[in-house]
Amino acid sequence: MIENPTVKNGLLSRKPLRLQVWWALHRVTSPWRALPDFLIVGVMKGGTTSLYRYLMQHPDVLPPFRKEIKYFDCNYFKKAEWYRAHFPLRQKFTSGNKLTGEATPYYIFHPTAHERVASALPQVKTIVILRNPIDRAYSHYQHMVRVGREPLSFEDAIVAEPERLAGEVEKITADPSYPTFMHLQYSYLGRSTYLPQIKRWHSLFPKECVLILRSEDLYHDPAVIMEQVQAFLDLNIWHPENGYDVFKEGSYEPMQLSTRAKLAAHFKPQNEALYEYLGRDFDWE
Repeated sequence: MIENPTVKNGLLSRKPLRLQVWWALHRVTSPWRALPDFLIVGVMKGGTTSLYRYLMQHPDVLPPFRKEIKYFDCNYFKKAEWYRAHFPLRQKFTSGNKLTGEATPYYIFHPTAHERVASALPQVKTIVILRNPIDRAYSHYQHMVRVGREPLSFEDAIVAEPERLAGEVEKITADPSYPTFMHLQYSYLGRSTYLPQIKRWHSLFPKECVLILRSEDLYHDPAVIMEQVQAFLDLNIWHPENGYDVFKEGSYEPMQLSTRAKLAAHFKPQNEALYEYLGRDFDWE
């Protein structure tokens, strides 16, 4: 297959010519393409991939080009035409209650993504999956180790987090082109501090348009959660023929008990405030 070189992140890479032609066609036809009806906006390591895969199998859901388009956080400078190019043509939605959507778990934590989404998609429905913050933080850390971007131990990484992220929110807010790498990658405890993120989203979207799920429920009984999600999206109730597989399930050494105890104390008041705000006890320990 003929390949043409492209430059990405300063490195020379090659994309198949067929893919380049396919993408060029999508860009040209972007004015006739749909925008998402729903977004899965977070959280990272909370089950977003599994929920996305389940929904994309639904006969009335038309998938985008890829799961994480990352437009409202990292790719906002590429403009709306680039974003639309990822979605199906509107003509495919003329019969029945067809929907499309995407899942980018950084949206809920990014300092300004909620404002960008509200401006571009004021009627969009959003889904948030919250996982025990201790487990989410540790899974996030293990992911960073696995991809070769975290040289520190978990204990040292959470100590270093405030220094690593110092000033990052202000820089990202002031400059849309500022690289989000540090804020995106090393926010182990920050991305597990859920209440400020939920309140920020609620400040621009009606609560009835934001579905908040418990990650542990998705893994324990995905069929029930899928029915809840489908009701939220006004979809006909459907279940995959082959059942509910778990996607991207990691395997790693357990956290030190002393570290877990410290994080339990750290997150206890935050979790209690979240439970009170939502009127729901997530029963995290």
